[in-house]
Amino acid sequence: MRKPSDEISLDPRDWDAFSRAAHTALDDAIEFLRTVDQRPVWQPPPESLRTSTNDAVPTLETSFEEVYAEFKNTILPYATGNTHPRFFGWVHGAGLAGGIVAEMLAATMNSNCGGRDHGAIYIEKEVVNWCKELFGFPVESSGLLVSGTSMANLIGLGVARNSRAEANIRMHGLKNHARTLVSYTSAEAHESVVRAIEILGLGAASLRKIPVRADFAIDVEVLRNAITEDRRAGMEPFCVVGSAGTVNTGAIDPLDQLSSLCVAENLWFHVDGAFGALACLSDSLRSRLTGIERADSLAFDFHKWAQIQYDAGCILVRRGDLHRAAYSMRPSYLHNLGRGLASGENWPCEFGPELSRSFRALKIWFAFKEHGIRKIGHIIEQNCEQAQYLKHRIAREPNLELLAPVSLNIVCFGFRQPGLEAVESDKLNEDIVADLQELGVAAPSTTRVEGRVAIRVNITNHRTRTADLNVLIDAVLSAGRARTAAGISPER
Repeated sequence: MRKPSDEISLDPRDWDAFSRAAHTALDDAIEFLRTVDQRPVWQPPPESLRTSTNDAVPTLETSFEEVYAEFKNTILPYATGNTHPRFFGWVHGAGLAGGIVAEMLAATMNSNCGGRDHGAIYIEKEVVNWCKELFGFPVESSGLLVSGTSMANLIGLGVARNSRAEANIRMHGLKNHARTLVSYTSAEAHESVVRAIEILGLGAASLRKIPVRADFAIDVEVLRNAITEDRRAGMEPFCVVGSAGTVNTGAIDPLDQLSSLCVAENLWFHVDGAFGALACLSDSLRSRLTGIERADSLAFDFHKWAQIQYDAGCILVRRGDLHRAAYSMRPSYLHNLGRGLASGENWPCEFGPELSRSFRALKIWFAFKEHGIRKIGHIIEQNCEQAQYLKHRIAREPNLELLAPVSLNIVCFGFRQPGLEAVESDKLNEDIVADLQELGVAAPSTTRVEGRVAIRVNITNHRTRTADLNVLIDAVLSAGRARTAAGISPER
């Protein structure tokens, strides 16, 4: 047995040296953000980094300074790029300078936010209560901070499923439920909705993808007819998932109409508001989300339009009792003693699948306290105005065409060259996007709009300026003209 004199810890042997090295790392982190626009948006990781995945697990210790130097030189330069003002791909937030410190402080506390009675739990409750207020949810509603909207959709739809089950679904599963449970969403909805339905054991075939209108929002009349037909076929409709900002085009489903339909049909109304829900922070955009306050459950992210560092999402559920009933489990080792550290009711672990949880709330709390929701709302308005500018700039360019309406902050367009077949045109636009990414000048992404490949520009970045959009368009035109001048774009 080890002698007390031989016992060790993992703390630094020299705290003063560690402090100096840590201050250097913090200064470097701040400089990394301060000078972000002076670097390429993205650069491919070198082969040495790719092959490092085959390195053996470290067995001997290395100094903190050496480990940090390796990170700084071989990992930090090859980030995703979403901190850069010309990162336009997918839907990524840009992060905040204050978030560096908030994450450092959360790591200092190293709190497990699954439950118990400690300071981090109360900050999470405060943030959840702020969200209830922002979205008009009742005081008795519940909420949980999660990794993102994918997890939030899963949790919300899990509550919806359990609330409709005829038997105890947690005990017996779906085998005693007489009729097939079916749900509905837009054909433009995010695939995390499909994944949630699969994980919940309902099967992807039970999710009806309803066609959309010309504005890419769900067609409510088609939805209404689908519900009627499924009931006639002996199935049990139980849930409608509305989108507050689709990932392809930023379209907003008619949430108020969907809510009224769900009330009339006795269906659960879940809203996937991954990024678009936070448009409620804007005075000029809030009315477009009318009906979101009537949702039975709402999923959204802070790490997109609220600019919080990854990861940070949220699920709100109108009926807190149904939410808790769907997930609560308190074995003897989690018994509430009534006082002391093990006291407190409604632990976060009772509202989702995770027991161990990080202190996500602190970076949200910091951001809301530091910037205020009015300023964050202004950034959201600014991004939407920039999207409108980009739309008009595209309209002025003969070689460019808009491929979808601009609803919020997403612009889908393409480079057009007369005489190209559809397949050639699609590949040309894919090559243009890859060219821009590899050059480091900008990072849009691609999607398909009505079968055509589109250059997709998402603006959820507080650092983006109008000048960055001009750089993007100039680069698209340059890449497109260079490729068409050389003939059909070569195979990669």
